[in-house]
Amino acid sequence: MNDLSIQMTAAVTIAAFGLTAIFEKFLLPVLRAEKVRQTERDDGPESHKKKTGTPTMGGIAILAGVLVASLAFGFRESGMRPALVLAMGFGITGFVDDFIKARMRRSLGLRAWQKLAMQLVITIVFYIMLLQEGYDLSFTIPFTGGNSFELGTISGAVLIFLAVLGTTNGTNFTDGVDGLLSSVTIPVALFLYYISNVTGSGTGILCCAFAGAFMGFLLFNAHPAAVFMGDTGSLAAGGFVAGVAVSCGMTLYIPIFGVIYLIEVLSVMIQVLYFKKTKGKRFFRMAPIHHHFELGGWSETRVVTVFTVVSALACLLAAAAAW
Repeated sequence: MNDLSIQMTAAVTIAAFGLTAIFEKFLLPVLRAEKVRQTERDDGPESHKKKTGTPTMGGIAILAGVLVASLAFGFRESGMRPALVLAMGFGITGFVDDFIKARMRRSLGLRAWQKLAMQLVITIVFYIMLLQEGYDLSFTIPFTGGNSFELGTISGAVLIFLAVLGTTNGTNFTDGVDGLLSSVTIPVALFLYYISNVTGSGTGILCCAFAGAFMGFLLFNAHPAAVFMGDTGSLAAGGFVAGVAVSCGMTLYIPIFGVIYLIEVLSVMIQVLYFKKTKGKRFFRMAPIHHHFELGGWSETRVVTVFTVVSALACLLAAAAAW
């Protein structure tokens, strides 16, 4: 069942929404009791200092809601499995990172090479599963009426890994304002649902599950946030977006519909390079770029609203670019 009916779409989305909200309701007291708390940057916006002590790792509820809803409604969908494994694998990587930070009471979790190694292994598993599903390594080119090209096994794997790594870094950087990552990713999930139905990739149920889960999480994460998703949720979001896009042959469209993730990553890169080049000057007031706007006087609510609108428009552009 690749082309989901409206009944199935509604059922999966509502189930994931309800499950995530319920799981978060019971998870929050546990996180508070275990003192799994957020530590804000010393050089961050002054308004964020009061967030220190807010429970984090709320992304556990997102993973649980998505997993239960996806398997309950789509256990026969083999096309969904590679993307689900990638999302859950990256979510587990984020969980380990968050757990180390919480247990050791420090800002550093996994070392960069450890996180990269875990991500590489998970992406390799994802890639192998794609090949077993008959994935043909075709990459649709935007704005060409659906034309595509194919790469060899090794070059295709490199491109996919770069896309996965770039997307997860983007979602990770985006998760810096109350409700931002969830709000930006909901239209992305709906766009990917549409693409999944058009291409027949079998990932539509996963898209509905993530859309519903993010809606459920927003009940607790909208400003002022009662809990943060942590790397557990932000890395899982990146794995989901990249996994479904690759499964649909839409890898090259990620910079279009995921433009917010791209801008967030580029803002950090520009800031670092400019800082080194000018020996201490800053290109932005602060990076990632959502902090630049905050320091310019925008409220968190305005940042989320504007970024979400841009995300929705970018998804419409990506749809127009596909056919």
